[in-house]
Amino acid sequence: MKVDLNADLGEGFGPWPMGADAAMMDVISSANIACGFHAGDPDQMLKSMSAAVARGVGLGAHPGFPDLQGFGRRQMQMSHEEVTNMVTYQTGAAMAMARAAGGRLRHIKLHGALANMAADDAALARAAYEGALRADPELIVMVIASTAQEDAALSLDVPIAREIFADRAYLPNARLQDRRVAGAVIHDPQIVAARILTMLREGAIVAEDGTRSPTPIDTICLHGDTPQAVEIARNLRKTLEAEGINIAAF
Repeated sequence: MKVDLNADLGEGFGPWPMGADAAMMDVISSANIACGFHAGDPDQMLKSMSAAVARGVGLGAHPGFPDLQGFGRRQMQMSHEEVTNMVTYQTGAAMAMARAAGGRLRHIKLHGALANMAADDAALARAAYEGALRADPELIVMVIASTAQEDAALSLDVPIAREIFADRAYLPNARLQDRRVAGAVIHDPQIVAARILTMLREGAIVAEDGTRSPTPIDTICLHGDTPQAVEIARNLRKTLEAEGINIAAF
């Protein structure tokens, strides 16, 4: 068995750092780089992408809503045309910076509120993915497994990577628990590793109440902006490899 580990990186802005990008790069096999709308800037993008290329980590664009103050986690009402154009713009920037770093953009993953809204709205998800694919038709689309994101990507007949989250609690319908709810983010590295092993072995998302939602699992998201992020990431990789699971880019 093999699986990809991904993390959302390059989320600093100007002199304000965020996350332990360098340490995370040594653990993951794919990096989703902020494109300047919800976080990041040209200098951050090039720095993060150069670090990824140096380590053989796959490069992805991580477009979100134009919401620096809210870190892209606040919902915005935009037309589908606006969403398509917004994602094309950010993907194009990511492609250019990937080339500048000596690499090539490989995948697209939506961020924050845009991702959550697209997980419920296949038409919105399709508009976003069409924007990315307009910039590069060969991109792999990373989708939150068992959501409208997956339905939208399948309707476009493009390669997809189904994603689950290492440190987020799941509801019985295979959706993520709202971050505002206590326990939505899991901070214990041992609990994270145990639940991910169970999901991989069973081929299913396991909700907090024990509900199983069968799904292929191609990639596991490790958030890089929590206090225990590096410890969680290192422990998960060590645990998976000890169980004979190979960590490799999808």
